[in-house]
Amino acid sequence: MRLFRYGAGALAGAAVANAAYSIKTTADIKTTAATVAWDLMQYYRGNETGQTPGILPGPPPAGDYYWWEAGAMWGTLIEYWKYTGDDSYNAVITQAMLHQVGPNRDYMPPNVSASLGNDDQGFWGMSAMLAAELGFPDPPEEEPQWLALAQAVFNTQASPDRHDETCNGGLRWQIPWSNNGYDYKNTIANGCFFNLGARLARYTNNKTYAEWAEKTWDWVEGVGYIADNYNVYDGGHVQHNCTDTNTAQFSYNSAIFLLGSAYMYNYTNGSTKWRDRVDGLVDATIRNFFPGGVAYEVPCEKHMTCTTDMLSFKGYLHRWMATATQVAPFIAPKVLPVLRSSAEAAIATCTGEEDGRTCGFRWSLRRYDGSKGAGQQMNVLGAVSSLLVEHVPPPLTNETGGTSKGDPNAGSKSDTFRHDPKPITAGDKAGASIATAFIVLSAVGAFVWMSAGQE
Repeated sequence: MRLFRYGAGALAGAAVANAAYSIKTTADIKTTAATVAWDLMQYYRGNETGQTPGILPGPPPAGDYYWWEAGAMWGTLIEYWKYTGDDSYNAVITQAMLHQVGPNRDYMPPNVSASLGNDDQGFWGMSAMLAAELGFPDPPEEEPQWLALAQAVFNTQASPDRHDETCNGGLRWQIPWSNNGYDYKNTIANGCFFNLGARLARYTNNKTYAEWAEKTWDWVEGVGYIADNYNVYDGGHVQHNCTDTNTAQFSYNSAIFLLGSAYMYNYTNGSTKWRDRVDGLVDATIRNFFPGGVAYEVPCEKHMTCTTDMLSFKGYLHRWMATATQVAPFIAPKVLPVLRSSAEAAIATCTGEEDGRTCGFRWSLRRYDGSKGAGQQMNVLGAVSSLLVEHVPPPLTNETGGTSKGDPNAGSKSDTFRHDPKPITAGDKAGASIATAFIVLSAVGAFVWMSAGQE
């Protein structure tokens, strides 16, 4: 039995089932975004009797999606609300975001601990941060608040038990020592922490967050995951002192550091150091991930070896680059035209014909490619919605209208997951929110995904 679907305010019911996807005008963008959002929400079952609010069907083998991707989806839909004004999904978003906070209100629910990474927790924390920044309706007073949730995630990740001396610092991929991948220190886990630190610094004007962001950048750059040319690599293993760098480049790794750097540029009132880093990352991101002006997931798209996780990266790429233009406006002339040309290609993959209404993944083909899923819909929704970025004000702060209540001590009672004094190392696990195990197959550097069958 279905408890409810979605409000009549959703613009994308049967009335637009056959409408052409278009981004020619603001009205077209909103209609197209509504259509894609509606289709994205058809993958969600958490509002049905007997289902768990907040998550997409999964994790494998029960369904395609790991816990983190739902957290990313709610962030996508929060931005959709802000850009379009359509509040049809707000009640669902709020229910979902609050249901998954866990007993300690830190986005570490015990039922996901077997595959809980710092990046997984970080994506939920970034969505909570986004809710605070965009003025998403605050939860009831007795419920955890958006800013406090973001602070809880940050505080747990800043805790000394998450930072050890291997590789001279940095966060590991996984949180519990017993999880496969605990021996991997990767870019996306540290990128989420860096991103949250930069955003919390700007929102609260508390320099401690900025100091952590600086420290995290320095570690990632020092270990070689950010190269001199601003290529951003994936990670390395502690047993090799993180020198066995996996040089696979994924779009969200580059984009998450670009967005965090843009926030640091804003927080530091336009410091030269952060301006140079933003510039370098913008140029590298466009160079590496927008051939011909269309988003392309380099390590896996050519032969369609992308995992379910990777099939959602383009949406974060578009969304984070768009937001970066608000807090570092000097990059807008470079970034916005590329985002538009990429969005034009994206909607060309959407169809209402043979395979039902859906959007594809290989945007450069400019036709439906047979690929469908929540990630593919999220990608197109992020690309289309982000075209409205110039029509909304920059992210809020405590001083510019932000209403979300914080808690500097949030996360202080969180589980450390250190129940055994002897951490073990394990083979990398595939999935979650990073790509970990590519190996060089030839002199030209072809990659093969190494899957361990677990998130």
